Amino acid sequence: MSKSNPTPVAPAANFIRNIVEADLAAGKYALRRWAGRPGLAEAHAQAPLDPARIRTRFPPEPNGYLHFGHAKSICLNFGLARDFGGRCHLRFDDTNPEKEEQEYVDSIVDAVKWLGFDWQDEQENNLYYASNYFPWMLQCAEYLIAAGHAYVDSQSAEEMRANRGTLTEKGKDSPFRNRSIAENQDLFKRMQAGEFADGTHVLRAKIDMASPNINLRDPAIYRIRHATHHNTGDQYCVYPMYTFAHPIEDALENITHSICTLEFEDQRPFYDWLLERLAEGGLLQRPLPQQYEFSRLNLTYVVLSKRKLIQLVEERHVAGWDDPRMPTLVGARRRGYTPQGFQLLMDRVGVSKNDALIDYSLLEDCMRETMNEQDERRIAVLDPLKLVITNYPEGQSELCQAPNHPLKPELGKRDMPFSRELWIEREDFMEAPSKGYHRLYPGNMARLRYGYVVKCTGCEKDDSGKITAVLCEYLPETRSGTPGADSVKVKGNLHWVCAAHACTAEVRLYDRLFKTPSPGAGDTDFLTELNPDSCRRITAQLEACLKEARPGQRFQFERHGYFVADPIDSKAGAPVFNRAVTLKDSWGKTGG
Repeated sequence: MSKSNPTPVAPAANFIRNIVEADLAAGKYALRRWAGRPGLAEAHAQAPLDPARIRTRFPPEPNGYLHFGHAKSICLNFGLARDFGGRCHLRFDDTNPEKEEQEYVDSIVDAVKWLGFDWQDEQENNLYYASNYFPWMLQCAEYLIAAGHAYVDSQSAEEMRANRGTLTEKGKDSPFRNRSIAENQDLFKRMQAGEFADGTHVLRAKIDMASPNINLRDPAIYRIRHATHHNTGDQYCVYPMYTFAHPIEDALENITHSICTLEFEDQRPFYDWLLERLAEGGLLQRPLPQQYEFSRLNLTYVVLSKRKLIQLVEERHVAGWDDPRMPTLVGARRRGYTPQGFQLLMDRVGVSKNDALIDYSLLEDCMRETMNEQDERRIAVLDPLKLVITNYPEGQSELCQAPNHPLKPELGKRDMPFSRELWIEREDFMEAPSKGYHRLYPGNMARLRYGYVVKCTGCEKDDSGKITAVLCEYLPETRSGTPGADSVKVKGNLHWVCAAHACTAEVRLYDRLFKTPSPGAGDTDFLTELNPDSCRRITAQLEACLKEARPGQRFQFERHGYFVADPIDSKAGAPVFNRAVTLKDSWGKTGG
């Protein structure tokens, strides 16, 4: 621990968890009071002790859809509150009137709940909007003016930028920095009253224009914006800057550990300065929130830049924000990814200050692990080829049985119709087999999984020479589950569906959206690195029972991977399936 950075960074996988444990052991927040809702110090002064041992928050700005990176923050903040007897608040940081919409608010609420977290229980409902704190923020700003810690600056944006200085040059004081307290108070009231045009004045904190940290060179804390806000309408024409609003929001909500990503590390000195000034004035209760920074989730084969994601959508490189190839949580949900898979990924990635690049295969492995545990098995033939059992009676059928989940016998078995004509995978037959090939070829035997052993007798072709059907004879005594099942030893084991009962359906084979690990790295255009095979649509033959799959229902298609009935495009009796992930990672071996 150094004097310049008092935050200890533990070598463990989650250094913030270590900080929380130390704070609780020291009783750091044991005497905090909580009025049951956010407020200034006077509201909490006579309230009971806070029943939450810690308070964290997830504070998204409702100006877009959440992506994989947000999942890390959600799991971290809600997970810490859950594990340490605390509360996590969902706070919409809606202080910008020009970019926020109710559509995004609704999608964020759905995403957090889908990941398995909630901000409400029998005692508390901790869903908040920063815009509801505007009166308190104005009160804080007016206190700073009265205490000589803030002033109204009338420079243009260009002049302010020029006088701010650089990393190697000190800034210059504004010519308006020494306005009297009375003049600043008058101007700020007139700003609130709407007398001035946008950009005419800003309210700035008065700190130190010579500070080596540019963020302490009199940062702007209020600006004029004549814009309609989604929550407060036209009530205000001045709005707080994010760096001013955020620490106040934390303090009003009794947040103990304010957890941010690394780009906010340079802002922490202003965070602390502001809260100290307001606590000195009696507006905020102590102990004050403390900010801690962690590294973002950075994945290969993905872009998480909001600008780039918007470009993908607006230029129609994808079908929308919920396109299953998009690294958004709505896209992940539609693709069939699981909340448990994201939570497992975050546990394995850990929390540190190291900006590491995580291979996308780790995310896919986490999804496979959770899906393997959860998903019932079904059979699908993705590249169908007709198989005709020539010695099976025409018009006859029977039911074979297959387990719904090999790891969960309590889920029982399902019936699979079996008859003379079946669908098998085209790759399961070779007229001239390669070395080591154990499936069907003339003269060879293989087992139809859950059914019979069959012997290939030949094939049929069309005029172009394309194989249209495989011909076989079955061995009646070899039915699976009977004493004769092991009487004939074979090496090949084939998946099949009954042609007469099969469900014909569209299946979408999704893969990574980009073909390079770091799209857009250096000076490259990230759009040139889009994977042209990131979505292939095929017509497949599925097990009959899959016709009744519900939108959003997920299965393991034996041999092929994990699939979900598309939540939007699937209709009753006509499902459309999306591949979430293959059974094993083949990206490095096949290139896609």
